[in-house]
Amino acid sequence: MSNNHHRAGVREINLVNRTLKLNAASAIKIREALKEIDLLVGLDSVVYESDHNLLSVAYDASKVDLNLIEEKLKEFGVEINDGWWTHIKEEYYKFIDQNIKDNASHTPWSCHRSPPGANKKRK
Repeated sequence: MSNNHHRAGVREINLVNRTLKLNAASAIKIREALKEIDLLVGLDSVVYESDHNLLSVAYDASKVDLNLIEEKLKEFGVEINDGWWTHIKEEYYKFIDQNIKDNASHTPWSCHRSPPGANKKRK
């Protein structure tokens, strides 16, 4: 068993850490948004570093994705920085999140498996 402790509903194999720069917004709005984000099932941690306007989140990408977190931020009027580097990171994060979500629901296939009914004895 792993020594890492995560919140309920978070599988370590699907755990991702994301850091995004936010636009300057009032601290009250950010605190309210963080409380709402913290309630999401599959979220492991959410931290806001006010000195650099950085939001750090860790979540199970098979249950939560960056789009959902952005929606919660927008509900409270908190916006992600629109700089080119933040935009590139954001698109990359969304791509990886979708890939993890797709792989979590995929059933592996093998060409080495016997076809159905092949184990029956012939008469």
